[in-house]
Amino acid sequence: MEDIAPQTAKRWLEDLSKGLGVEIDARTLKGLQVVHVQKGLIRCNFVIPNGVSDKDGNWHTGAIAILMDTVGAAAIFSSAGRITVSVDFSVSYFSTAKIQEEVEIEAKVVGQKGKLSSVGVEIRRKGNGELIAVGKQWMVSTKMVLSGDSKL
Repeated sequence: MEDIAPQTAKRWLEDLSKGLGVEIDARTLKGLQVVHVQKGLIRCNFVIPNGVSDKDGNWHTGAIAILMDTVGAAAIFSSAGRITVSVDFSVSYFSTAKIQEEVEIEAKVVGQKGKLSSVGVEIRRKGNGELIAVGKQWMVSTKMVLSGDSKL
């Protein structure tokens, strides 16, 4: 039987990129393009949309964190097949990015033990690969199990 978790995670991110789902996530991830999904790994391209900038026109650090949290959770779901909640989350910012710039996102599950999973998320400027931000996240599985009708 084929593992449907990676495709379910992909569909969830694609729905958010179309504006479906929780408003803050949908607004922050608008236009996200999922380019590769496999168990424990997700790669995306993203043109930073209007409406997620700070006063200087840079991609807002809060919007970056939301994107990392969401794509990281999807990577864990693709591996574990369970909904998770964050228990520890850190982001290191290395560079800024402007609205309408294109970036690449990679979320990779780096460890799992019982209900606890760890994911690393990198955001790089598309073209030159310059590192914009790195996120490290620990998440724990909940008892909730998805039915076939769920968006996630």
